[in-house]
Amino acid sequence: MEKKRLKKNLLSDVFLQKGVSVPFSITSPLRSFHNMLLMSFMIFSVFLILFLSGVLYVQFSIRLRMNQENQSEQLLKQGGIQLEEYLLSMRRISDALYYNVVKGTDVDYSKLNQEMNLLYEAHKDSLVSVALFSAQGKYIAAVPISAEKKNRKVTEQDWYREAVQQVENLHFSLPHVQNLFDDPSYRTRWVISLSRVVELSFDGRSDSGVLLVDMDYKMIERMMEKLNQVNGKRYFYLCDKRGKLIYHPKIREIYRGHAKEDTELAVAQEDGIHRLKSDGKEKTIVMDTIGYTGWKLVSVLEEGNDVFATGGMLYYVFIVISVTLLIALLMNQVISLRLSYPIRKLNEDLGNMGVKRPTMEEISSYGSTEIVHLGESLLQSLQRIDELTEERIRQQEEKRQSEMDALQSQINPHFLYNTLESVVWMIESGKREDAVFMVTQLASFFRISLSAGKNIIPLSQEIQHAKNYMNIQKIRFKNKFTVDFDVEEEVLSCLTVKLILQPILENAIYHGMEGMDEDGEILVSGRIQEEEDGRRSVLLSVKDNGFGMTEDKARALLEKTESDYSSFSSQKKRGSGVGVINVHRRIQLRFGSIYGLRVISAPDEGTDVQVLLPAIPFTEENQKSLEHGNMHHSTEHFHSGSQEGEKE
Repeated sequence: MEKKRLKKNLLSDVFLQKGVSVPFSITSPLRSFHNMLLMSFMIFSVFLILFLSGVLYVQFSIRLRMNQENQSEQLLKQGGIQLEEYLLSMRRISDALYYNVVKGTDVDYSKLNQEMNLLYEAHKDSLVSVALFSAQGKYIAAVPISAEKKNRKVTEQDWYREAVQQVENLHFSLPHVQNLFDDPSYRTRWVISLSRVVELSFDGRSDSGVLLVDMDYKMIERMMEKLNQVNGKRYFYLCDKRGKLIYHPKIREIYRGHAKEDTELAVAQEDGIHRLKSDGKEKTIVMDTIGYTGWKLVSVLEEGNDVFATGGMLYYVFIVISVTLLIALLMNQVISLRLSYPIRKLNEDLGNMGVKRPTMEEISSYGSTEIVHLGESLLQSLQRIDELTEERIRQQEEKRQSEMDALQSQINPHFLYNTLESVVWMIESGKREDAVFMVTQLASFFRISLSAGKNIIPLSQEIQHAKNYMNIQKIRFKNKFTVDFDVEEEVLSCLTVKLILQPILENAIYHGMEGMDEDGEILVSGRIQEEEDGRRSVLLSVKDNGFGMTEDKARALLEKTESDYSSFSSQKKRGSGVGVINVHRRIQLRFGSIYGLRVISAPDEGTDVQVLLPAIPFTEENQKSLEHGNMHHSTEHFHSGSQEGEKE
């Protein structure tokens, strides 16, 4: 783990010095060369296709509108011609009655009725009635013969007044219900009245009258409905020169107020094509004036029609553009994949470098000359980085070992001097058995302390070392305190850094038990505990019932600085010199900052010094690994192995 971290740091330094991004950070999909190339092609293609689509849309819209306008104009002219022919035929009927029957001769009622009947029978499909009235509105003759409705004043009819006001002209009325005569079939007939002033002779005496020809409105309605069936995108309507509606496909809705048609704006225009704005809507209208009447035939084409309607020209253009865009996107994908292959391959190989490093032959197969050169340069840089990494690891291990040795050498030999003095005193006092026991314990104590020059020993030896030390101290202090050991069997099979309990016990004796007359108690315990992250740890505890200390003083025991170490040589102290801080730093140097010591104490309540170590079984492999300083690797390897074993 440490080796990988150093290698990555060195690799980052090399790339940053060359101004190149670190290859480990180019795995983001959003920043990959392939995606950037694909997005560039896609944006360009979409922009180009949308631009061309917009141009085509505008052109097709203009052409489509022009075609619709031209078609409307042609239909309008055709409809106008048919309407003019129909109205002209009605005028001929009126002319025939006037010039052939009425004008120039005395009114002969029998002949008049006969001629009117003949004309009616010849054109009864388009006529409703023909009638002649005097200047005073008195009924003279009518066909078909019907009874005149009562209380109908002819002189108050619009068609009558318009004829009398303009004598020389023929007048076409707006559609209205024929209300002069009773219909034998009891039907309501809508008519358009053609009226004119005529000269009448009665026994050589001249007078004026009004000739009325009622045209069937259904004839005009049929012609207009046929015209409106040609194309649903436009509609046609008919009005007089003042804008009064004669026919409209929505005439009922307009009279009810549910629809609206601005006829006054339309009739104010000349014949031809006009683009107008009415009620906030853009409209194109085509105007044509019907001869003899002044009527206006109007075609209305509203803007914003659904030009993409199924079957329309722009609908197929839209389909073609969509297919083209899809093909362009697929082609962009293929091209971008092809162009980005060398870079993606290089990125993939760099990502898998922890598993397998590519060879020069593999890099030369990328294809692109620039990428091959870059890959070869990277491979050479990595080889150089490997060498630098190994060198730095070796230097750091030497530095760590020298620091460990320096801390180990700080243990004060004061204990040895006092013990030997006690042995001499026992011999002189004749206590040879006690002297033999103390020398035996001292020999075992130093045998474990030396440990053949090894720093990593089993916890069973560390516990035995602590027992030897306490046996010596109990004799020296004449059993002023008791010591109990409560250590689980599994703890004894784990490994540790040597000489971690003796300094803690020494502090417990000199700072906890000193000053107490008797009843001093020290408990050494050890157990395995499970951490929240799944790790297994060894928790050792040295607990005494001494005077204790404040929380600030307990915390200060583990927060000494380098200047504190240099001052120890000038201080005259009993015990282990640097004490617990020495142990704390040695554990962290070997196993990491998450392990070490914790001091729990309060005045008059004793002190509990807890030691946290990784629960690593003592094996030759683990011992050699830790002796060479690979503490993080050994610890992680053990924990991963333990978790896999639990799963199995």
